[in-house]
Amino acid sequence: MKIIRDIQFVEPEDRGASVAIGNFDGVHLGHQSVIDLAHTAAPDAPLGVLTFEPHPREYFAPDAPPFRLMRGNARAHRLQKLGVEKLYELPFNAALAGLTPEAFARNVICEGLGLSHIVVGADFCFGKGRKGTPQDLIRFGAEMGFGVTIAPLMERSENVVSSTAIRNALSEGRPRDAAAMLGHWHRIEGEVVGGEQRGRELGFPTANMSIEGLHPPRFGVYAVLVDVLDGPHQGSYLGAASVGTRPMFHGEVPNIETFLFDFSGDLYGATLSVGLIDYLRPEMTFSRLDELTAQMDADCAQARKILAGL
Repeated sequence: MKIIRDIQFVEPEDRGASVAIGNFDGVHLGHQSVIDLAHTAAPDAPLGVLTFEPHPREYFAPDAPPFRLMRGNARAHRLQKLGVEKLYELPFNAALAGLTPEAFARNVICEGLGLSHIVVGADFCFGKGRKGTPQDLIRFGAEMGFGVTIAPLMERSENVVSSTAIRNALSEGRPRDAAAMLGHWHRIEGEVVGGEQRGRELGFPTANMSIEGLHPPRFGVYAVLVDVLDGPHQGSYLGAASVGTRPMFHGEVPNIETFLFDFSGDLYGATLSVGLIDYLRPEMTFSRLDELTAQMDADCAQARKILAGL
């Protein structure tokens, strides 16, 4: 998959794609249906996705609580798995935010990227003040020479599949319900960073990753599937992970600490993708370290049992 991060970098071979447009936070089943429509609408054209970085919501409300389900790199990895050939990840800035709906259609879709067909959700808004509608796109497409398909909102169990519904499920410790809407396990992806070595001292060495900028799932311990995406230990593993602030040790900044079963090696600097499978328990404090290690033993045994059934 080729990633094009600005209109000025568009090559002749990058033009003519059939593209799904949106933020695609989580790349859930609704997003996947939009991407599928982009392929079926023009099967002979390169399949593409047009999205934005940072997320427009981050641009307009930089001080709002973290809400993203995945960072840009994780989104790109998921889109590549879906067969996307061209990812147009345009910078969302004052210039783009100030375009009128018609200027966005002309300057970005038509002249800038040269898209042959676009697909958007029925609730898609675009242009300055979010004034543009899917019906406007149909009109602009007829005038400017690109096709337009409007994708209906996807419903599952009488609820619309949405990033908001997925965030709610994760906040309540229901990762399997989130996965049912995502079409894949919810994953936290990032680089392993140095920690305080407490896990190693307790016999449970963990890979520590930041969750800064991401919507935090319910704090506590999870059974997880782990993919090490690069480095000498690249591969898939089972494990248990703790998400939260480590109240036992008076932590303040939330992170995720993952213990890989039956693993020995150095993961510092590697990129991990940690899939949340089941919520085991909330964060707890203990009066003695041996009580903590006994609970961790029990957590790992429970996680192994759950993961063996997948």
